[in-house]
Amino acid sequence: MTPRTNVRRQRGAALLLALLIMTLVATLAAGMVWLQWRGIQVETAERARGQAQWLLNSSLDWGNLILRSSIRNGHTEDDLGQPWATPLAETKLSSFLSADGSHSEDGGPEAYLSGQITDAQSKYNLFNLTLPPDGQQVGKKTEIERLQVLFQAIGVSQDVANTIALGMRASQDAQQAAANPGTQVDPNGVLMPMEVRDLAWYGVDPKVIKQIEPFVQIIPFSPQQTAGQGYPQMQINANTAPAEVLMTGCPGLSRAQAEQLILQRRQQPFNDPGRLLSALKGNAAVGAVPCEAQNGHPGNILTIKADYFEIYGQLRYEQHVIRERSVVYRRDASSVQVLRRERLPPDAS
Repeated sequence: MTPRTNVRRQRGAALLLALLIMTLVATLAAGMVWLQWRGIQVETAERARGQAQWLLNSSLDWGNLILRSSIRNGHTEDDLGQPWATPLAETKLSSFLSADGSHSEDGGPEAYLSGQITDAQSKYNLFNLTLPPDGQQVGKKTEIERLQVLFQAIGVSQDVANTIALGMRASQDAQQAAANPGTQVDPNGVLMPMEVRDLAWYGVDPKVIKQIEPFVQIIPFSPQQTAGQGYPQMQINANTAPAEVLMTGCPGLSRAQAEQLILQRRQQPFNDPGRLLSALKGNAAVGAVPCEAQNGHPGNILTIKADYFEIYGQLRYEQHVIRERSVVYRRDASSVQVLRRERLPPDAS
């Protein structure tokens, strides 16, 4: 009986070993299949994300086309009644391709595009605070006064205006020093902010930043604009700016007078600088224009057109949602220069 028992034990051990080997092989095979599936999913997601990013460029092309066409159509002003101010509702991308008649509207990728163009000159540009005081019609001190007028209108302490102005000038000086070899750079210097939220680098309260964000921005001047002109101010478009920003561009205006300007432009946009000047005179308490540059009073930087715009684009492609914001400089009917592009989170306002 002993030999038979040993044989049975050997057969049981062999069966157990075979089961262990089968389990190991199945586990390794399952792991390899999972790794291959994961690799395919990652590659598919990367490819879809890359294609979505490529498709999102169409929103920038759409914005550039609209901005150039507004000049070709003979508009001498930029107002909220023009095509560029109308948001683009979510539209299937193939609808644009079918316009030429060579594509079907039902074909193409399941990609949906939406967008909006806003006038960047409807806000006060904090980069004006970096203007040198010499050789300018309006110096650094008056730009600080403008910012103080704005902050007073929106209920923000004027001390914040001084903090931002001093910080912007210090960052500008540090930036110029770093560009000159051999110049000593302050190691404690703060970089030049690129977005309004970056004002926190100067110690500005985030709640205050959120409060001032609808009225201010930071856009460096385009090289084409500054060539041969020093550092010109970025003007404020009287056809699109809110009352608080109108008061900033023309500190002699009261809120009631600024609201009156808004009512006038709703009835008929300012299409001529002379008409804007007449409206300013009509809203003044006396005959003189309240923001005329005289006796050291802050000068008038209001205009009727814009050169700087912000283009917001969103693409919904499969499970991906990509949003982007671009700041562009429209030099003429044939040239729109992209100054800055940034990716936005899907839930950004």
